[in-house]
Amino acid sequence: MIRQRRHPAATQRTTRLEAFTDGVFAIAATLLVLDLTTHTLGRVSSEAELWQELWGMGPLFVNFALSFVLLCLLWMIHVQQFEHIARVDSTLVWLNNGRLLFIVLVPFATNLTTEYPDYLAGRLAMPVTFLLAIVFSTLQWAWATRRREVMLPDLTAEDARAYGRGSLSALLIAAAVVVLAPFVGSIAFVLFLLDGPLTRLLRGKGS
Repeated sequence: MIRQRRHPAATQRTTRLEAFTDGVFAIAATLLVLDLTTHTLGRVSSEAELWQELWGMGPLFVNFALSFVLLCLLWMIHVQQFEHIARVDSTLVWLNNGRLLFIVLVPFATNLTTEYPDYLAGRLAMPVTFLLAIVFSTLQWAWATRRREVMLPDLTAEDARAYGRGSLSALLIAAAVVVLAPFVGSIAFVLFLLDGPLTRLLRGKGS
């Protein structure tokens, strides 16, 4: 039975939403390693053969590292957003759930990209999954900005808009990665190195 709370503000606090989101991110990041642990090295009878097999796992290690770093980036965006979001409503909760839907798909998408790099669907699995997660993150901030007086009480309207412009950096880069991935594969994720400078540029000097 779901416990009922008497005070209406109790359902609007962010603590439980943040805890749930942190847990989902942590589980998704942990599940990424399964591709490494379930990979069979094959018959190894010498030191040289072991190094050769490990070298053959290169794409697995690269995509594992990429997905882990990008999950960390998305988690950092989540943390930064909830430094300012003081209250939530049902719309914001479901936008957050939409983001988490694609976060939990990251291990599956990473496996597809690793196993089927020669197919378009394989090359797009990771980029599209991260793009959709970032889309929901952007929509979540846009909704909080729309209800700024309640959800973002410590930010002025201009500051809230500046943070919103900054969040477009990850969205623009993710879209560019989706466009480039069919041609260059996972190398396209290198574009995320531009996220910091582009975020500062979009926010403007005053933010």
